[in-house]
Amino acid sequence: MFATVQDARTPVSTPVQPPADERRSVAWVGKSVIFKGELISSEDMIIDGRVEGTIEVHDHALTIGPAAQIQADIAARSVTIRGNVTGTITAANLVEIRETGSVEGDITSPHVSVAEGAVVHGRIDTLTKRADGSGKK
Repeated sequence: MFATVQDARTPVSTPVQPPADERRSVAWVGKSVIFKGELISSEDMIIDGRVEGTIEVHDHALTIGPAAQIQADIAARSVTIRGNVTGTITAANLVEIRETGSVEGDITSPHVSVAEGAVVHGRIDTLTKRADGSGKK
């Protein structure tokens, strides 16, 4: 049996925090996290886990990861969907559904992008009016 002894001259690594101006303002919900209730963030957010309830990141971006399972109404500045979402999505700027994304519910946003292979079951309202001024879409 052999034992190893650490030399006192060998530096021990310790986690180093980046300077305050280099820190990113992104909240992350990991794959193993299950969140039930009202999730509110005042920074950009990435969700890779499961959320049931409501998600509000009004002035920020929300990214739904490819393994995420969301059963929630969502309100954000922009939403990128790579996983599964069941619920109403309201975005002030953009909803982008990537090729692995799936949405079951209504989407309201001035800009909506749906990649080939993405699945959408629901109504899309882009909040735009016809050029003739009739107000009809």
